[in-house]
Amino acid sequence: MYFYGRNYILSMKILIINGPNLNLVGKREPGIYGNMTFEEYLLHLREFFSEIEIDYYQSNIEGELINAIHGADGNYTGVLINAGGYTHTSVALGDAIGGVGVPVVEVHISSILAREEFRHVSYIASKCKGSIMGFGLASYKLAIHSFYK
Repeated sequence: MYFYGRNYILSMKILIINGPNLNLVGKREPGIYGNMTFEEYLLHLREFFSEIEIDYYQSNIEGELINAIHGADGNYTGVLINAGGYTHTSVALGDAIGGVGVPVVEVHISSILAREEFRHVSYIASKCKGSIMGFGLASYKLAIHSFYK
């Protein structure tokens, strides 16, 4: 259980789920995704939000991402998901998010609306608490802040 008050939170637990190709952050297209690996940034997040337990899961496999969403229900205060390319193709991920009670925030490192037209569609956005995109890796930090009241 957690409570909000005076910016203090007890027992907040966040799961970050990254989808396909996000294991290549820091190597793949640095002009879009930057030079820092996600694992390096995760250390920064855990230090910055030292009062919050932050778990991390990455998979390139759609079904494994769905299982991670299902497993988060009842075990986490919130979930951040960067579904990568599945954002634009996976009705199943949207259904999984809609089927659990844990709030989910959609996160993207780049602005999907400023990229190729096929990336302008998100099959998960309507099932999420909100979407944060375009602020580089700081999008994850902003998404965590969204769980503070």
